[in-house]
Amino acid sequence: MKLSWDDTGSRFYETGVDRGVLYLPNNGVYDDGVAWNGLSTVTEKPSGAGATAVYADNIKYLNLVAAEEFGGTIEAYTYPAEFAQCDGTSIQNEGVYVGQQTRKSFGLAYRTKLGNDVDGSDYGYKLHLVYGALAAPSEKAFATVNDAPEALSFSWEFTTTPVSVTGLKPTALLTVDSTKLTSANLLALEDALYGTAGTSPRLPLPDEVIGMFAGAQTAVTPEAPTFVSATGVITIPTITGVTYRRADTNAVVSGTVTIAGTAGASLVIHAAPTNGTYKFTANSDDDWSFTRTA
Repeated sequence: MKLSWDDTGSRFYETGVDRGVLYLPNNGVYDDGVAWNGLSTVTEKPSGAGATAVYADNIKYLNLVAAEEFGGTIEAYTYPAEFAQCDGTSIQNEGVYVGQQTRKSFGLAYRTKLGNDVDGSDYGYKLHLVYGALAAPSEKAFATVNDAPEALSFSWEFTTTPVSVTGLKPTALLTVDSTKLTSANLLALEDALYGTAGTSPRLPLPDEVIGMFAGAQTAVTPEAPTFVSATGVITIPTITGVTYRRADTNAVVSGTVTIAGTAGASLVIHAAPTNGTYKFTANSDDDWSFTRTA
């Protein structure tokens, strides 16, 4: 087949950034997502992967390739209150912020739009999922209001620590292209990322994301654990495709769990699909809070 260039419908481009979501990690999982309004730019900056030449027998014998790192820059006009701890700020009281504290890692999701010469920027989109990010200190330039005022723009450099992927090298970045995937499986991922009426937004780990697109998903409905408030005993249901965890330690739980302590002690139980081959039915509840009365 003879090559051709710039055919109708094949002039593709990528633009924009929106639907930013910040995820705070909880013992290895990202189960606490909040919307990031005012996101203006995300710059991806891979680094490393440089080749070092090795010579032997008077010739270039081989190239040794260094490990690849992933980092970038986030720019925004505002940020979620939850990001303060990722920016080294501790909120001691409402409206009182203490800087120069330990910075916590975070996950991030954002969307870029795909376009072509036929559909414009409505052709499709990509979802970018970032894991193990750590923000570095950045400057904030406050300027006087004048006849050409500008809104203050915040900027953070970040580095990442990769997470494991079965059968592949660890990674800190996944990209999902809507134009290459079925709408049903893509909806399952977006329901996880953005939450539904009954489920909290979370950032699935790479193995689960990959599993979502390996084939048709089985819909399951998590059942609420039963609870005896006087004894603090929680009984965990057994549902194929549903994994229950303690919110305080992220430990998987089954059978019965007893809330330690006396009256007033509480525990939250989270549910999540066991892997990417399962998804929750629409509007399923995925977390429950229990409190002892004695």
